[in-house]
Amino acid sequence: MKRLVILGGGESGIGTALLGRDKGYEVFVSDKGVIKEKNKQVLKHHEIEWEDERHSEEKILNADIVMKSPGIPDKVPLVKQIREQGILVVSEIEFASGFTEATIVGVTGSNGKTTTVSLTHHILKQELNVGLAGNIGDSFAKQLLEEDFENYVLEISSFQLDDIIDFKPHIAVITNITPDHLDRYDYQFEKYVASKFRIAMNQTQQDYLIYDADDEVIVNHLRNNPVQSTLLPFSLVKSIESLPEGSNGGACLEGNNIKIIVNNNQIIMPTTNLKLEGKHNIKNAMAASTVSHLLKIRKQTIRESLENFQGVEHRLEHVLKINKVQYINDSKATNVNATYYALESVDTPTVWIVGGEDKGNSYEELFQFVNEKVKAVICLGLDNEKLMKTFGGMVDVIVETQFMAEAVKIAYKIAEAGDSVLLSPACASFDLFENYEDRGRQFKNAVRNL
Repeated sequence: MKRLVILGGGESGIGTALLGRDKGYEVFVSDKGVIKEKNKQVLKHHEIEWEDERHSEEKILNADIVMKSPGIPDKVPLVKQIREQGILVVSEIEFASGFTEATIVGVTGSNGKTTTVSLTHHILKQELNVGLAGNIGDSFAKQLLEEDFENYVLEISSFQLDDIIDFKPHIAVITNITPDHLDRYDYQFEKYVASKFRIAMNQTQQDYLIYDADDEVIVNHLRNNPVQSTLLPFSLVKSIESLPEGSNGGACLEGNNIKIIVNNNQIIMPTTNLKLEGKHNIKNAMAASTVSHLLKIRKQTIRESLENFQGVEHRLEHVLKINKVQYINDSKATNVNATYYALESVDTPTVWIVGGEDKGNSYEELFQFVNEKVKAVICLGLDNEKLMKTFGGMVDVIVETQFMAEAVKIAYKIAEAGDSVLLSPACASFDLFENYEDRGRQFKNAVRNL
């Protein structure tokens, strides 16, 4: 019996444990933190051995295969030890994909992943049997065990891609690549880019790679590191004819219409009725529609789904209007580029709530919007020094706080009729909050309590 050791007792860890046990592995779960009570109950119920608040080396280093949670960096001494002993280390996506024949759509990128997978799933589920997993919803491994869908749309982070070996999505999407998580990649952007491109490393000509042809980083990487996949680029500025050579069509904008060509088959979609606002969401719609077209979804279904898709919680979510001031929750903006899209899409004077755990951010690309639209900056973090220094000279009002309720009250006092209050932190949330969802919920509660 092969021994499967799982590092991390979160969503992906528990899912992998259940799938591993079902497939005949001897399973052991080890978490250095505290495993949530409901997860402990699941492990006990299935008689799976576990430990928390420690890692017992003698129970870990005798593994045949280790699945490590995406949150655990490779630099951790225990992980180094495991690798030095020649034990196979995989991610949940790698482990689980070995047990399914389903058609997989894999979406990665620095921003837009969640919106793109949610929108793709929303379209596909109208006509196909399809699951939504990865960094979103239930774990992939758990769904394979309980539902076993014929198709999956997976949101995949670079950390999950770092630990794949044979994983191969039939359709891969790279939404964009901008500096993020550089603390995990020795502050070398190239390493992070290469990590994202692992999504296509096992693809063949029968598989597809959909990507943003306006993203210089992606285009340059492809030029220097060609892939086997059939390429389907999308663009807001190029025509289909001028898209990179070697592509078999793709998506572009003609006037107010999205035009998609795949295998000489064409669809036209009006953007005027798109539920989602902002240029970046036209790109997300292009990616999702191209996937849907490849999977033979009817044009009418794609059109209707784009028009009634509500969007994703914590992503430019309009919370309430109070005294003609719009409160917007964009807590999911955990990097500068995501905040760039948020500030770009707001067209009113804005009180901006920003801050959290900085990942080595450079805020330069935001300067034009801050000068143009932002009337006040509220820094919400344990350490706001960098933000205060960066934006202090650009706005009349800049304050700092460590409490969400206080940040919202300050914003309420500053904002006037016709303004927006935008929570778009550009940073991770772990200094003051459990995660970005917790941060977003606290914002919404504070707004409702005004």
